[in-house]
This record gives sequence, structure tokens and C-alpha cells, in this order.
Amino acid sequence: DDLLTLYVFWEITSVASFLLVGQGGQDRESRRAAVQALLVTVFGGLAMLLGFVLLGEAAGTYRISEIVTDPPGGPMVAAALVLILLGAFTKSAQLPFHPWLPAAMVAPTPVSAYLHAASMVKAGVYLVARLAPAFAAEPVWWVPVVVAGLGTMLIGGWRALHETDLKRLLAFGTVSQLGFLMVLLGAGGRTTALAGITMLLAHGLFKAPLFLVVGILDKHAGSRDVRELSGVGRALPGLALMATLAAASMAGLPPLLGFLGKEAAFEAFLHSIAVEGAAVEGVSVRGWSVALGLLAGSVLTAAYSARFLWGAFARKRGVEPTVTGQPEAGLTLPAWIPALAGLALGLAYPVMDALGASYVAAYPPGDGYHLALWHGPGLPLLFSAIAIGLGLALHRWRAAATTLHRHLHHGVSAQRGYEVAVAGVERVAVLVTGRLQVGSLPTYLAVILGTVLLLPGTALLLGTALPDEQALYDVPMQVPLGLVVVVAALGVVRARRRFTAVLLVGVIGYGIGGLFVVDGAPDLALAQFLVETLTLVVFVLVLRRLPAHFAEVESRRAVQVPKALIAVAGGVLVAFSAVVVSGARQELPSASAEYVRRAPAEAGATNVVSAILVDFRALDTVGEITVLLIAAAGTASLVFATRHDRRRGDRVVSGSGDPEHETEVLG
Repeated sequence: DDLLTLYVFWEITSVASFLLVGQGGQDRESRRAAVQALLVTVFGGLAMLLGFVLLGEAAGTYRISEIVTDPPGGPMVAAALVLILLGAFTKSAQLPFHPWLPAAMVAPTPVSAYLHAASMVKAGVYLVARLAPAFAAEPVWWVPVVVAGLGTMLIGGWRALHETDLKRLLAFGTVSQLGFLMVLLGAGGRTTALAGITMLLAHGLFKAPLFLVVGILDKHAGSRDVRELSGVGRALPGLALMATLAAASMAGLPPLLGFLGKEAAFEAFLHSIAVEGAAVEGVSVRGWSVALGLLAGSVLTAAYSARFLWGAFARKRGVEPTVTGQPEAGLTLPAWIPALAGLALGLAYPVMDALGASYVAAYPPGDGYHLALWHGPGLPLLFSAIAIGLGLALHRWRAAATTLHRHLHHGVSAQRGYEVAVAGVERVAVLVTGRLQVGSLPTYLAVILGTVLLLPGTALLLGTALPDEQALYDVPMQVPLGLVVVVAALGVVRARRRFTAVLLVGVIGYGIGGLFVVDGAPDLALAQFLVETLTLVVFVLVLRRLPAHFAEVESRRAVQVPKALIAVAGGVLVAFSAVVVSGARQELPSASAEYVRRAPAEAGATNVVSAILVDFRALDTVGEITVLLIAAAGTASLVFATRHDRRRGDRVVSGSGDPEHETEVLG
């Protein structure tokens, strides 16, 4: 029920899909498909995350149930919905992001059946279904959902009709069905919600067995190409019967579950025409448009369902009968279960009504439509009959459609668009990397500080005022200690010898520790002194391997001045932020107040910092001590290594070969 938690598991499915499709990286095509799926879905996921943040901030909560109960409004919410839909479209392979799903069908058949037919690709549809009760009435939601859904349904169905690989046929069929589901679950309305829930379950029950059938044919017939398979239905009548049940549900034939969902879908939009069309002309046009779009998509669905059965099991002229072995019961039984479940739920339609009741209740009461195998003659039944009849006719006379497809296929392609986009990103990456990765640490720091100054720095300066009262110091000793730190920092910048620079860095650290002392935090000061001492020792031991002096680098004033300005501006921004943050605190945070209150009673300490370190957050302290011990062990190893070299009589040579430097560092 939490948007951010949903996002975490959303991304886990993307990573899992990448690993399963990639198959360990052994095949180049699998690697390419896995990368494409990951890039597309993660890109959409990042956009969706931004949308979640905007929506959660606008609503004041990240709980989906609370957002649906009291949906927010405004321009920020509109932007959030667009970003969320972008994530849903990429995950559920909606136009124009659909090519990743057919490409991912290089994965093993069980992976295709589970991830890409029944579970993972439904995540986008599921998200749309969760939020639709709150936002379906908004044009910024309704228009993209319906347009993208109908376009995906038509494009996917058209491509499926012309595939010769049974697995790719089902892949594009899945794309088409996902578009259908997107329309039903995103358009809003009580009847569309019932139709969407019914089709959501029906799709899993008919598509999973069809994928498993393809896997069985590939294993026992040695091919899944419709041009090579012939007469398999006679050799494997049980498998053909099971596939017919599943394909009939996909096409929307009674008495299967797919018929119930498709008739409810037609009823949802045709009912809105009949009831509201006389009063609101816009609703009539909108309803007719969607209904006719669904009818066209259903015609294609019936056509590619027939093509699947014909391609897999029919006997073809001029093709030798395919020799097949008998599949084991362990292969066919898992496919029979969902296929028979689609038939059982179609006959026991009140059960499906009950299963969808809780979700349908999220919408306002409507006309009380319920699933049934017979509602009497009417437009929904007529549309179902037209879809089946025209679909079978399209399959029978598909030669003309195939010729048209060949001409269209050479035009615009979403897959080519993806490839062009990836190539463009690679070219831009090379250009940007060549300009930015120059091997200069000062340049990298300048870019980082410049970004901080431009983005959060600008927001801080424009939107924040200084506190009315600001003391220069709390304790007089803070002034000389602060001056010591500042002078040492300036000295580091001007130092020419490495050893001098390290000592000045140590002075800065000890000066900050002194500030902790005068502020009444001896524990923090002790930790600062210990860390600074260890750091200083490590630096000194390492310096013996480096030249005594920094390398003299000639730099033009045109380069030095901007870097100096960025450095000064960065320091000013940090100081300004510290002043603003310290002045913005009007009272102790609740957690801090609890530490102060409980320290004497529960920890027996008057020093709150000590109580936190050794009692309230003792495990954190143990971890910090462990880190300190590791650092001390590393330092000791350096010291012992030096002594070992001396005992062996090895000469310790500095990087510069400067005897004065060696004497200075090693004493």
C-alpha cells in the first residue's frame, strides 16, 4: 500500500527479468534482449519514481489507499500522473515501448510463460488499476491510457498475425492483450473494472498454457515455425485440444472466461453510449471510438488465435508431416490446469463476479452489471460475433494482409527507434566523457562544486533568509581556534612540500577537535584527535614513497581564477548553510529531547553524548571501534614493514631521491 515500497519491488522484477532473459550471458541475442528489457523498464521506473515523489508530496501521504480515498489535484499532480504512466507503459510494453517484450522471448519457455505472460508485465497494468479509481476522470490520465492501450492492442495484434515463429506470435499477442487490459483497467467505470479484472485473470489462464504448448512442440517436434510444422494435431490430439481451449478463450469464444471479459468490455463502453449519449454528445463519440477500437483489436485477436492453432497443429499442403514424440505427463499437466481453469471459471461465472467485487467496489455504484454467459441479444453479443467472424475471415484470406504488412514493415519501426536512441546516447556519452574526463582532479571537484552551487545553492540563497539574531561566537576560545583552522587551510593551499601540507591538514583537524572541547563535547573531541592522529601517521608513512615537493604545474590565469572563485563560493555556501540550519532550529527535535530526558535515568549518565555512544547506540559505537581498529592495524602493518626493511638492510628510497626529505619524514 506504499508507493515507495511498491517501487522497490517493481525494480526487483526488472532485475530478475534481466537475469532470466540473459541466461547467464552465454548467448549474444539473449544478452542483447536482456539489456534492452532492463534499459527500457528501468528508464520508465525512474520516471515513475519521480512521479511517486510528486504525487506523495502533493497528497501528503505515500499510502495508495489514502491517495485513492482523497485524491489531490493541481499541476504537480498532472505532471506526476504523466510520469507514473510512463513507468507503467514501459513495464507493460505499451506503444512505443513494446519491442522489448517480443525480444525477451529468447528466454526459456517457462520464463516466458511466467514472467512475460502472467506476472511481471502485468505490473504496469496493476499500477494503473490501483490508481484509476482516483484519477480516471482526469484527461491527463484517461487520454494517454486509452490511446496508448488501443494503439498497442492494434499494433500487437497486427504483428502477431504475420509472425511465423509461434513464440513470437504469442509475444506480440501478449503485447496486444496488455493494451486491451490497459484500456479496461485505466479508463474508469464499474463495468470496465469488472471486465478488466476478468480479462486480467483470463489472460494468465490462456496465455501460460499456450506458451507451454510452444515449448512442448519445440522439444518434441524440433521446431516452432509454422512453415515447418504439419499434422501435429493428429499426432498429439490431447495437446491440440488443450491448446484449442486456451486459444478459444483468447479469441473470446463462449463458454470460456475470455468471452465473459470481452463481452463485459463491450458492454462497458456501449452502455455508456446508450445511457449518456443522448445527454452528452462527447460521451457518445468517445464511447463509440473506444468500442470500435476494441472491436478492431478483437478481430485481430481472433485472427491470430486461429493462426496459432493452424500453424501449430493443422496439416499443410506441400509440407511433410512432422514426426513428434509423445510428451511426458509432467510437461502437459501444468498446461492443462490453467486451460481447464479458464473453462471452469467461464461456466461458474458467479465465482468470478465474487472475485472482482472488492476491486469493483472502489468505483461509484453503476447499473449493477454482472458477468453471465447469456445477457440476451444486444450490441455486446453482436460485437463479439462480429469479432469472431471477421477474425476467422481475416485468417482465411490473410494473403492480402501479408502483402500490406510487408510494405508497412519497411517504414517506421519502434525497434529501430530504440536502436537509434541507444546509438545516440552512446555518441553523446563519448562526447561528454571526452570533454569531462580529462584526468584532472581539480577539474572534477570544480564540476561537482559548480553543480552544488547552481542547483541547491541557488535554491538556498533565493528561498532562505538569515536568522534575525546570530551570535559570532558562544565561547571566546572559539575565535582563536577558528582563526587557527582558517590560517592552516590557507597554508595548505600555498604549501609546496607534501610534508608541510600534511602537517597543516593535521592542524586543521586538531583545531576542530579543540572547538569540540570548548563546546563541551570531550567525547567527540577525543574521537577527532584519535582519527586525526591515525590519519597523520598514515600520511607520514606513505610520504616516504612520494617526492618531497608537489609537481610544479603551469596553469593559465584564465583557468586558475574560475577555480579559485568556485572554491571560495563553495566555502561561502557551506558557511551560509550552517548559519541558516542552526538558526532554523527553534526547539530540540523529539528524538534529541528523548535522549536528554532518558540519559540520567536509563543510562546513568549526565553526559548525553556519552550515553548515546555507549548505551543508546552501542552497536553503532562497536562498528566505529571496529573501523578504528582496522585503520590502526593498517598503520601498524606499515610501521612493521618499515622495520622489516631496515633489519634486512634495504635502503628506503623516496620518490624524489631527496635525502633531506627522507630525513625529515623518517626522523
